[in-house]
Amino acid sequence: MPRMLDVSDDVRAEIGDEEADRLLAGENAPGSYDCTSCRTPGDSEQERTSTVLFIGDETAVLAFAHATCLPSQVVQVTEEQLQGAVRSINPDGVPAQAAPEQAVLGVTSGLILISGELHPALVVEPTGPIVRPGSTDIGDDFLPLLIEQGFMPVTELSSVPPVLHGWSVLLAMGQLHAVLQPGTAGGSPVAWWQAHQALQVAESWRAAANKHQQVLLFAAPVGSIGRQPREDLLRDALDKAAANGKLVAAAMPLAGT
Repeated sequence: MPRMLDVSDDVRAEIGDEEADRLLAGENAPGSYDCTSCRTPGDSEQERTSTVLFIGDETAVLAFAHATCLPSQVVQVTEEQLQGAVRSINPDGVPAQAAPEQAVLGVTSGLILISGELHPALVVEPTGPIVRPGSTDIGDDFLPLLIEQGFMPVTELSSVPPVLHGWSVLLAMGQLHAVLQPGTAGGSPVAWWQAHQALQVAESWRAAANKHQQVLLFAAPVGSIGRQPREDLLRDALDKAAANGKLVAAAMPLAGT
């Protein structure tokens, strides 16, 4: 039975007409699947389903999503992110490359008051120290690496940080999907951080994001912020990290709605 699949032109261009036609004919497409966006079950025989192609440096993985969650598209990710995605979306249990335990970027959304106005913010804190690729040091290079990318050190939250051109925050259907950074050699943007499962943001946060058409991103080393249950506590933690010289920030245009 033909599947109710959507295969975008971009996906077709990557996988080829022959493979795309086989998918549409139901030869290679799964009946049931776990949606790569919301992680709940889907059925390509019963509901419209998007093909989503994740492309890393050396590997490509075809995943499936409810059409109501994501459109059919090509998503550029790092090889490390792709291996993590393989482990989470692979329905056949085929072993993916084993990877050492890596620090994960934790992301919290909240509204931050600056100069009397509320701004939508994302606060990023890794679960462990981030070392420079190829380095054998045991230190934490998270902030220096971000400063090299154009993030600005913050000593107090008194003004909106400057816009970091080429970066953006991807919001789709009221959910946070990714923080995108410029691709190499002027190529398509790639995901610096991508949600394994799209994160729901508060209506007030989304309204502020639509108003300003940008999101403020604050980043701090592991142990600087912690998981704060309320926005006032989050602000206190940010102020403390800034005072201790452990906070960088940038404003990023909003991509999506």
